[in-house]
Amino acid sequence: MSQSVYQSVVYKEGKYYVAQCLNVDVSSFGDSEQEALDNLQEALKLYLEDASSLPTVPMVEHPTVHTLHLQHT
Repeated sequence: MSQSVYQSVVYKEGKYYVAQCLNVDVSSFGDSEQEALDNLQEALKLYLEDASSLPTVPMVEHPTVHTLHLQHT
């Protein structure tokens, strides 16, 4: 069995933590950072099971996180 590595980012939105995968378009949330990551892991498993019927699973290789500063008017 092979193993893949997925990168994610976690941030707080209101009272919940949101975990978003950077390699594929999957996200989840929870009451804590760890719960959000656990839920993301489960969501990724389900996504990949469903995606196995597709010809290819689109995956971003080596994503990087950048901070953008935008001015509001």
